[in-house]
Amino acid sequence: MTTVDSNNRSWARAIALAALPAALSLAACGGAAKSVPEATPLPAAGAPTEGAPEVAASAAGRFDRAPIDLALKGFIERGQIAGAEAIVFKDGQEVYYGSFGLADREAQRPMSRDALIQIYSMSKPVTGVALMQLHEQGLFQLDDPLSKYLPEFTSMKVYVGEDAKGAPILEDARRPITVRDITRHTAGFGGAGKAGLERMLKEANPTDWKYTLTEMSQRLASLPLGYHPGEQWLYSAAVDVQARLVEKLSGVPYEQYAREHVLRPLGMADTSFYVEPERQGRRAAEYELSDTGVLTRVPDDKAFAFSSKEWPMDPGGFGWTSTIDDYAKFARMLLGEGELDGTRVLKPETVRLMATNHLDEAITERSWLPSKGQVGFGIDFAVRLRPPVDEKENPGEVGEFFWDGRDSTLFWVDPKNQLTAVLLVQLLPFDRIGLHRTFRRAVYDALQPT
Repeated sequence: MTTVDSNNRSWARAIALAALPAALSLAACGGAAKSVPEATPLPAAGAPTEGAPEVAASAAGRFDRAPIDLALKGFIERGQIAGAEAIVFKDGQEVYYGSFGLADREAQRPMSRDALIQIYSMSKPVTGVALMQLHEQGLFQLDDPLSKYLPEFTSMKVYVGEDAKGAPILEDARRPITVRDITRHTAGFGGAGKAGLERMLKEANPTDWKYTLTEMSQRLASLPLGYHPGEQWLYSAAVDVQARLVEKLSGVPYEQYAREHVLRPLGMADTSFYVEPERQGRRAAEYELSDTGVLTRVPDDKAFAFSSKEWPMDPGGFGWTSTIDDYAKFARMLLGEGELDGTRVLKPETVRLMATNHLDEAITERSWLPSKGQVGFGIDFAVRLRPPVDEKENPGEVGEFFWDGRDSTLFWVDPKNQLTAVLLVQLLPFDRIGLHRTFRRAVYDALQPT
């Protein structure tokens, strides 16, 4: 029997059946979103898996698909998203798959199970797994100075302001950046709200796709830090630096390493940076919801700029295009403590280390991380430390770990209930409509007691 508060079940069912008021949310790349009025209803297109049972059996009980169906259909009918799909595994079994609406509204192409989705920051945990495989081999320790492996990060400076002539004022970093810092976003990278440093970062543009990871790392290291290492949590290019570290330690390009040691062993055959022309017709279009509730297609040349070309950059922080079945394999491997269907890619103790909070309570400046709930941060995941304080917060189980992506994608792993769920959409701005909260509540409402 699930341990999530049963009061959330009835509340979730009511939410799914009623029009959802627009909610405030924070994007996975930071920044507050504005509230959006309810959009004019549009006819739903697509449907849950044809012939799927209304209630699926699992080893621990029953799973009722109706709450999730109703919740996701509601967003389609209100015109807030063009298309969505979701999958849930419980106790080693697939208990839910549903697709709704359109992957391409203009072509009237339904969302389907083989749709190619840009997962953006849900790429980060893939990088974390690749890096921690090398940790298992003894190639680094988390508290090693990053400069031990990437010497460009030696003797870093911290930006503290500007003098009367507008020249930057710098001071020595109080301690070196550690490998742990780049896995939990405490390295000091980023503007940290300092206008002068933001200008420097924009001019240098170290993460431009035209640079290799080696060039990115060198350009980033040439810039001052926005804060002293270990003193703040700030989302940054740190996971791209993780990818560079994978390259340096393994001796092969990051994409090649990830493909050979993470994607291929898990059978994630449809996950790639570059989407070849013969597969491009399967990509789900990207849509943007305006302040007035109008859903507009993002031009394809902009939406698919990265995946339509082979770039020098092999990013660690974004970039994979995937399918729901591929990403579910990755999530199930994490739920299986590093193993999927007899294939092991990480040791159980490594997954537990990744899913452990590494943020000291003394780190109180955490940017928008608190918008994710009562969480800390592990190695490329948020980690839930305490139950939700109210119904405005995303529901979940203490001990779960999760992350999301720029286009409102989401996955989480709930070891206590032996459950993992993946939600794929292509919606900008990042979840300003309460999609994640509603989907999470619907999933837990679908869990039936034995």
